[in-house]
Amino acid sequence: MEIKKILVPVCGNSVDEEVIKLACDLAKKSKAQIYVVYIIEVPRTLPLDAQIDLEIEKAEKLLTQAEDISAEQDCEIETDLFQAREAGPGIVDEAVERKVELIIMGLPYKKRLSVFNLGNASRYVLRESPCPVLLYREAISLRGE
Repeated sequence: MEIKKILVPVCGNSVDEEVIKLACDLAKKSKAQIYVVYIIEVPRTLPLDAQIDLEIEKAEKLLTQAEDISAEQDCEIETDLFQAREAGPGIVDEAVERKVELIIMGLPYKKRLSVFNLGNASRYVLRESPCPVLLYREAISLRGE
């Protein structure tokens, strides 16, 4: 399988850096483009195009960090932020629009009620993605569990 476009959603969790590095490693081998995206989830009580300044600042900071990480890896990326009601459908829509061949998602190791939890966005992307999805789950020891 030839990979020319990779989508990497980031959200400020503990594995974003490792996922970006992984995407860079894969992209170098196949000369793929990397799209790093941050999705602002807009509550249904607000219009979808509502200006959420705190979230925009957070997104811009994370995308700048992603650019710095990729520069250290000698890899070019394209970054973007957009707003959606839910992250999962936003990720899938972006994958379809950009015609990516791979989505790489990072998952922190978290438990809910003593059971490992994938989270809603990851479950949605795994179920609905038109392309392969690579999940990168951090090691348990990184979270002190």
